[in-house]
Amino acid sequence: MKYSDGKEVKKGDRVQLGNDKGGIVVCSIDGGEYSQNHPKEKWSYLGKGVVIEFPSYGLIHYEEPEIDLKLISRGELD
Repeated sequence: MKYSDGKEVKKGDRVQLGNDKGGIVVCSIDGGEYSQNHPKEKWSYLGKGVVIEFPSYGLIHYEEPEIDLKLISRGELD
């Protein structure tokens, strides 16, 4: 999956959705990247997309990005 600017969504990315600037990409099913707390066994059944954890919204699975989903910074996540 890609952001609206064409950059690839990667595990560990810090993202903003609306006013919530605390989102973290916890797994990229497309990229085969999964964090320790969100392993492949738990999420790969979704088939594609990414899972993002937001302080305000909780866990959200996206097959396609929201138009206002923005990359704040790249990060590392175990």
